[in-house]
Amino acid sequence: MDIVYWIVAGLLALFYLYAGTLKVIRSRDQLRPMMAWVDRVPLPVVRALGTLEILGATGLVLPPLTGVAPSLSRTAAIGFVLLQVGAVVVHLAGRDRRIALNVGLTATAAVTIWLSTAL
Repeated sequence: MDIVYWIVAGLLALFYLYAGTLKVIRSRDQLRPMMAWVDRVPLPVVRALGTLEILGATGLVLPPLTGVAPSLSRTAAIGFVLLQVGAVVVHLAGRDRRIALNVGLTATAAVTIWLSTAL
C-alpha cells in the first residue's frame, strides 16, 4: 500500500507543484491560454491559490517522508478535493464545461485520502 500511495501522491504533488508555481510566477496573460478562468478572478487570488497548491503538494510528501505528523498528508489531500470542487464551480459558473481534468484530480485526491489512512 505504501508504494501505491507514493506513486499516486507523488504524481498528484508534482502536478500541483507545477500548476501552483505557474500561478505564482506567471502573469495573467501567460496563464490565460491554459486557464481561461484567470480573467474572472483577481490576480492576488490566483497567486494565493498557487501558494496553497505548492503548500498542499509539500503536505502530501513531506509528512509521510519524515514521519512527522503523517496525518497532514490526509489533510492536504482533503484540501485538494475541496479545491477541485471549487474549481468545478468556477468553471461551470463561467459556462466552461471542460471539467474532465478537475474531476480526474478530485478522484485522484480522494484515492490519496484513502491510501493515506494506511500510512
